[in-house]
Amino acid sequence: MNAKVAFVGMTHLGLVSATGIASAGFDVLCVDRDTALTARLAAGDLPVLEPDLDRLLAANGPRQRFSSAFSDLADRDVVYIAPDVPTDDQGASDLSGIVELIEQVTPHLNEQAILVILCQVPPGFTRQISFDGARLFYQVETLIFGRAVERATQPERYIVGCSDPAAPLPPAFAAVLEAFGCPVLPMRYESAELAKISINMCLVSSVSVANTMAELCAEIGADWSEIVPALKLDKRIGAFAYLKPGLGIAGGNLERDLQTVLDTSAKTGTHSDIVRAWLDNSAHNRNWAAGVLRDKLLSTHKDPLIAVWGLAYKENTHSIKNSPSLATLAQFPDTRFHVHDPAVAEEDFAHPSSTRFDQVMDTVSGADALMILTPWPDYRAQDLHRIAHEMRGTMLIDPYRIFDPADARAAGLVSHTMGVAPFDP
Repeated sequence: MNAKVAFVGMTHLGLVSATGIASAGFDVLCVDRDTALTARLAAGDLPVLEPDLDRLLAANGPRQRFSSAFSDLADRDVVYIAPDVPTDDQGASDLSGIVELIEQVTPHLNEQAILVILCQVPPGFTRQISFDGARLFYQVETLIFGRAVERATQPERYIVGCSDPAAPLPPAFAAVLEAFGCPVLPMRYESAELAKISINMCLVSSVSVANTMAELCAEIGADWSEIVPALKLDKRIGAFAYLKPGLGIAGGNLERDLQTVLDTSAKTGTHSDIVRAWLDNSAHNRNWAAGVLRDKLLSTHKDPLIAVWGLAYKENTHSIKNSPSLATLAQFPDTRFHVHDPAVAEEDFAHPSSTRFDQVMDTVSGADALMILTPWPDYRAQDLHRIAHEMRGTMLIDPYRIFDPADARAAGLVSHTMGVAPFDP
């Protein structure tokens, strides 16, 4: 069946998901109330950074169109509600915009149209929507910033919340899901809503293990990078486990799901202390780079100059939601920083003592230390010997192990990396 599909809400989730479905050959209409945004998208000018998204959009051609009129939804067989859900710094979701959007969209749907909630919602949300249960579904999204195109075009499985999991999916909706050749897992609404949160809790658990044990390694003379291969070869943990230590969880999505569990647990009287422990662990590790800078440099140097590579919360995105880099710099308002990031806009970053540079190597001239706070791929290609030559000091704060500590030592730098004791030259 050649279903006609629509996605409403052209933030990161809606745009990437729509482009992925269109790439499978479907006629996809992308709708957003922001006329300036839809005009920009129609011209191929993307407001989000996502590798290969521009190429995929261009290849879709006329299969993927943009509109600001809800009335254009009348001929659609499957309509996704797909904007990103805004969250605050603690991960609390604001669902008012999603509720309003659903109320605005549903009057324009035809009597056979399928309505699919794609955006992240807490358990119980979908069942409360006033819409025919036989045509209402919740689909779990598992996009990853920086790898969203891969996830949208090569899904591992589809998790679908239904009013009746035993009933067959409507043909139009089934055609969309089956086009990608992956398993489709129907379940009740609440199970699907909680499945997404459960996935993220498992990821947070892995991150917390990595951070906890990496810190211990650095204190006793072990090296976490030597341990990771043993864990990835264990089938109970696996090759793709989140075992790389870092500066806490960030980006908003994981924090949102942890907060949802805490809120739901408080309402139901269940035990969720482990979730609070994960959040405490994340906050502890978020301060790792700041602690190294404070203890090893600022305590002995007056008015140092620090080069900073990376502002985004992770590589391959322009998002700064709960960015560990920004949280680190905010602790030192009077310290001079020379900053570079290839994607974060000038207007999204402000620090009273920082200077922004377009070229990454311009930041290190005369610097007493270099902090690499976002592991952008381009940073790995920089010459350590040139860095050491341009710098005044020798401190390299490299939590994500962009550079091998032994290579840094050979270049004359003192490398501070999570999971291993500092390497002195």
